[in-house]
Amino acid sequence: MSTSGERGRVVVVGSANVDLVVDVPRHPGAGETVLGGDLRRSPGGKGANQAVAAARAGGADTTFVGAVGRDDGADLLLASLDAAGVRTDLVARVDAATGTALITVSPDGENTIVVAPGANAHVRLDAEDLARVAAADAVLAQLEVPLDVVRDAARARRPGVPMVLNAAPSRDLPDDVWDAVDVLVVNEHEAADLAGTGRPGDGGGAPGGAGGARGSHDAGRAEALAVSLLARVPAVVVTLGGDGCLVARRGQGALAGPEVVVVPAFPADVVDTTGAGDTFCGVLAAGLARGADLPTAARLAAAAGALAVTRRGAQDAVPDEHDVVALAARR
Repeated sequence: MSTSGERGRVVVVGSANVDLVVDVPRHPGAGETVLGGDLRRSPGGKGANQAVAAARAGGADTTFVGAVGRDDGADLLLASLDAAGVRTDLVARVDAATGTALITVSPDGENTIVVAPGANAHVRLDAEDLARVAAADAVLAQLEVPLDVVRDAARARRPGVPMVLNAAPSRDLPDDVWDAVDVLVVNEHEAADLAGTGRPGDGGGAPGGAGGARGSHDAGRAEALAVSLLARVPAVVVTLGGDGCLVARRGQGALAGPEVVVVPAFPADVVDTTGAGDTFCGVLAAGLARGADLPTAARLAAAAGALAVTRRGAQDAVPDEHDVVALAARR
């Protein structure tokens, strides 16, 4: 339960990137050149996107801890975070280029992303950062920053405060990072990678009406992956694109089996899935910080993700809290 009133405190430790986005008639294959549309430049990065979502769509008192360069890309990102009400006093300026993401978006709203980390590789937590983490009601991290940063953030949180890890982009995790995670958020691809079963034939994508056609996901496989990951973490959320998400938790008691809840997607006219998964994660963390149980927080997150895919961009597409609550209340 939040110790800071209704808003709850969220600290997001992660990446900040400038997104360079181009619309394409289809994603190019190996060695192929595809002529695209106009280039768009906008604020992004998993960590920064999630911080904007936690503040704007989730209503939480949100701090972003990350690093940017000393360039105009950094100015763009800080202005976007400030406009969303995110605290940016702990964002470091370093002697490296601000992170950059190269994104292509196809007519069905699906995207491909390549990230040049830049300043994100220089994120570190000092005493002031760790003190802010220790005051949080939920801590959220991703894998676009060094693993030592994730470890340090997890160790600094108060007992009982959830550590939420969005394990993206997918990578091998050492045991001490696994042990630090309370809620793991992954898509089907990432779940399969972490479970060691290889990638499913299709699936993944952002939740809440985003990413992939409705009904194209193997719910049985997703549940099996989630349950297998409960051997490593207490709770798993697997996002299923246009089919919503699946919440799995360890059962209470030695003989209790896992608890699995399917959160259906909210209908959405998909324009651009860029950042919709980050919107989901930020709102999920905000819900947990405010004392919601995991399925309830996931339902709000799914509603936020559905609204996000109806607009272009990442941070620019994050909806307002009022609209998220109104959509979630319809079900």
